Amino acid sequence: MEYTTLGSTGMEVSRICLGCMSFGTPDWREWVLDEEESREVIERAIDLGINFFDTANMYSLGESERVLGTVLDDYDRDAQVVATKGYFQMDEDDPNSGGLSRKALEQELDNSLARLGMDTVDLYQIHRWDYDTPIEQTMRTLDDAVRRGKARYVGGSSMWAHQFAHSQRVSERAGLERFETMQNHYNLLYREEEREMLPLCDREGIGVIPWSPLARGYLTRPHEEFEATTRGETDDYAREHPYFEGGGREVNERVEELADEYDASMAQIALAWVLEQDAVDAPIVGTSSVEHLEEAVEALEIDLSDGDVEWLEAPYEPVRVSGHE
Repeated sequence: MEYTTLGSTGMEVSRICLGCMSFGTPDWREWVLDEEESREVIERAIDLGINFFDTANMYSLGESERVLGTVLDDYDRDAQVVATKGYFQMDEDDPNSGGLSRKALEQELDNSLARLGMDTVDLYQIHRWDYDTPIEQTMRTLDDAVRRGKARYVGGSSMWAHQFAHSQRVSERAGLERFETMQNHYNLLYREEEREMLPLCDREGIGVIPWSPLARGYLTRPHEEFEATTRGETDDYAREHPYFEGGGREVNERVEELADEYDASMAQIALAWVLEQDAVDAPIVGTSSVEHLEEAVEALEIDLSDGDVEWLEAPYEPVRVSGHE
């Protein structure tokens, strides 16, 4: 395993972050693993040297956090870096169970910590932007969470670059904790973040931990095969993204072709491309099998040439904003 410093935090994290959206209960999503199956993947991740785990309160409505916390309780907690998120409404009958108000953030962070079985989470992130709550209120609440020892660092997720920059300036002016990380949407089929967000993060020393580096599975197999998978048939969220627009299908074909040349899987080539990007610290890789997890870790050994990178990127066309629109 390779490790890197996460932005300006000083924390050393594995170059692969294990995304925990696929852990919890299949009652939430058909493709989600139950606790026993999730444990197998998480334990193998630790064996492989992964020390960075990203979950969220909304994943399986809290079950992902509970499962992750239960498994990590059998290991040295101090050796792990755990991140979770809050924003989406957790209880359809309670409007204050979502959003970024002080009430919502404080109660949902407490709920997340209880499920994780932890007094402190290493990284607490806002899952999306809240247009109904002033950002200063949100940043003050996050600052309080750090000062009270409930979170060590705070981070943002998909938003417009101007919103992220404004958040940082609000924090600086008021002497508050700033966002130390950005969890944004970024992969070979969605590169709009290269226009503003990634340069901003590079200038500000922000750790970048992109979600969906494999385009929700579309870059792991040929187009026709993806269409036939359970996730391809049932994951409507994947179809909301512009992966199949512009040059998407040609990029998919080039990933397949290069995978054959490297005697690697398509997932490994797509992930190797993300790892080649200077702005990226640790892509968040979600998986539902030990085999795919091991493949992801092996992608660290693939060194794409500059020519390969350019060839993979060439068919890309600007697409609609996706992830925070």
